[in-house]
Amino acid sequence: MSWAEERAVERSAAVRRSRSRIENQVRAILDAAHRLIEVKGDTFKTQELAKEAGVALQTFYRYFSSKDELLLAVIGDGMNDACRQWARVAAELPDPVQRLHFYVTSALGGLNAPPRHGALAQFVVSVHWQLHRVFPKELAAAEKPFVDLIEKEIRAATAEGTLASSDPVADAWLVAELVRSVYHHYAYVPAEDDAREKVWQFCFRAIGGSVA
Repeated sequence: MSWAEERAVERSAAVRRSRSRIENQVRAILDAAHRLIEVKGDTFKTQELAKEAGVALQTFYRYFSSKDELLLAVIGDGMNDACRQWARVAAELPDPVQRLHFYVTSALGGLNAPPRHGALAQFVVSVHWQLHRVFPKELAAAEKPFVDLIEKEIRAATAEGTLASSDPVADAWLVAELVRSVYHHYAYVPAEDDAREKVWQFCFRAIGGSVA
């Protein structure tokens, strides 16, 4: 190996180490934010967050320009994690309508759950419109994984003839918006026992499903 090749390999290894350190620090900050949200909602200070994450305050501002940007990242992180878990479970279901039902009801499934999940739901509601004003495009991108899951199954079910969507993109967005609105509504009040199924039945009929 030539000197130039050895130098390139050394630099590549340094880049990998640097990237790994950045990923670990960002992960520590996000995990710390999740823990503080369970206790304080969105009222924690950035100094508290840095201490909880075990990083310097300057390190926090190296990755996030503001607390709002961090809160946006927390929502995006939580959405990605939830969608990955739902997709893994839904992969075992035999048809797109069943998978779509699973996604809609699962997104609303934690509203009568233990306090830990309730705190997260209330956090999402409390910061959503604040972030929508500041980061409208970024918030839409953070919430898009759920829309994408829905759109995929609407397309598949329409192709099979079990649904009749003329515009899967618009229908997926509207379903996701309805689910989000119901989620927000019940974050602070007890959910009706059949609220999830009511939402599902409404969505099912709205995109062309029929009950035998």
